[in-house]
Amino acid sequence: MGVSLSAAFLPIFASDLDPSGVLVGLVVSAWFLSRIFMELPSGVLSDRLGRRKLLVGGLALTAGGALTCAVANSIYLLIVGRAIWGLGTALFFMNNTALILDLFEPNRRGRALGTFQGIEFMGGFIGAPMGGSIAGIIGYNRVFYLAFMLIICSFSVAFISKGLRQIGTRVSGGPEMPIRKVISSFGHWGLAVVCLNSFSRMLIMQGIMATVFQLYLNQQLGITVELIGVIMSLRTTGHIIATVTSGYLSDKLGRKPIIVAGLMIEGACLYLYTLLSSFEPLLLVGLFEGFGGGMVFTSLIVLLSEIVPAELRGGAIGLYRTFMDVGGFLGPLFFMLLFGSLGAHAPFLSAIAILALNIALLTTIRSKEMAE
Repeated sequence: MGVSLSAAFLPIFASDLDPSGVLVGLVVSAWFLSRIFMELPSGVLSDRLGRRKLLVGGLALTAGGALTCAVANSIYLLIVGRAIWGLGTALFFMNNTALILDLFEPNRRGRALGTFQGIEFMGGFIGAPMGGSIAGIIGYNRVFYLAFMLIICSFSVAFISKGLRQIGTRVSGGPEMPIRKVISSFGHWGLAVVCLNSFSRMLIMQGIMATVFQLYLNQQLGITVELIGVIMSLRTTGHIIATVTSGYLSDKLGRKPIIVAGLMIEGACLYLYTLLSSFEPLLLVGLFEGFGGGMVFTSLIVLLSEIVPAELRGGAIGLYRTFMDVGGFLGPLFFMLLFGSLGAHAPFLSAIAILALNIALLTTIRSKEMAE
């Protein structure tokens, strides 16, 4: 919930501080810039030191980033706050995912991770419209104070949790230098395709849906921040439904068919965004677009867990998330450039082409590779 409070207005707030398209994109990208250099080392450290220390430390950094954004009176300080925030979330989310994969057997991981992410996205469902509504009353900066308080609550729960202290201090007992094996494992075609899909999806998610989309709705279609928050919330509803149901379906039908179906739904919805101009149909498309994204989100990370050996799982998740973060960093910059130079529809059409490429790559993974 704390992360999503600014989802409806962050690029609009950044544009008010400085209308430069590059700096607006950098506000969103900064959340991922620091993560690029942290994900893989934190994954390896998590395997060797245990999940709890990095998870609690990540929450502390996240709170510091939210507080920095709250006091930001220039776009540069906002960028710094977002970078600190991103550094903390790199530790927090990576270890959360690794814990879920540690706790459940392969035939139950899809459902377990889907349920976990469904609960996570419920926070986004509440946070996005709440943040948009509160921003209209008390201003953008003060919304970040609310985010700070929510993150402090999370930190307190994690810090005192006896259960987390018991299971989160275990180490994998992996090899002496697992990071080399993790990096070299990128030569495995299946892992390479999963990482490239992670890169592409985050490129689009942050470049389009977290940056261009809000500006497009506000500046091109005249939709208010409060209504944008509602659209973002319904997208999250789609995520919630998909993460729970697709986790179960991927356990039954396989990971690859669910991922491909999700990418196709996303591509169709991105095209519909360019055709529609009124709030109600955009709301419906947002629901389906979020559903498609949720189908991919759960199944892709479970597919990764089935490719690599258990002792390298934390490091492999770090590699996966590094590619994700590079996409998150480059996406806002790349699509804002297209938005400013080629028009409002160019980013959406480019994203559809990238999704089609991802589908083609996924079809090259053989069943044997996924079972290895």
